[in-house]
Amino acid sequence: MKRIEVVAAIIKYKDLTLCAQRGLAKYDYISKKYEFPGGKIEPGESKEDAIIREINEELHLDISSPEYFMTVEHTYPHFHITMHSFLCKIDHQEIVLTEHLEVQWLKKDEMRTLDWAAADIPIVDKLLTN
Repeated sequence: MKRIEVVAAIIKYKDLTLCAQRGLAKYDYISKKYEFPGGKIEPGESKEDAIIREINEELHLDISSPEYFMTVEHTYPHFHITMHSFLCKIDHQEIVLTEHLEVQWLKKDEMRTLDWAAADIPIVDKLLTN
């Protein structure tokens, strides 16, 4: 089974969290689901550098000093994902979507209203208990 290691950003602005909807995907179980944005770690790249690069590429946002939050191991039917998540604070909400269908800025108690990708649900759960 294919194994993928990725990073994900929990982007916070004041009391809101950025929730991003994926575009169409090869597999229905991740297509159009909500996720924390991020992507694959390139060879020789640190997890922190990967999250800074991915968020700049996907959302045209500059983040600095990402703080480790948690790692999720999840097996989908066609691949296994190891996802390292980081808390990222920003000082404005202006973003440019390059890969996602849409984003929503939600308060903690609104996050469960979305259809999340399965690997992201443990992160949502931990955010709601913190």
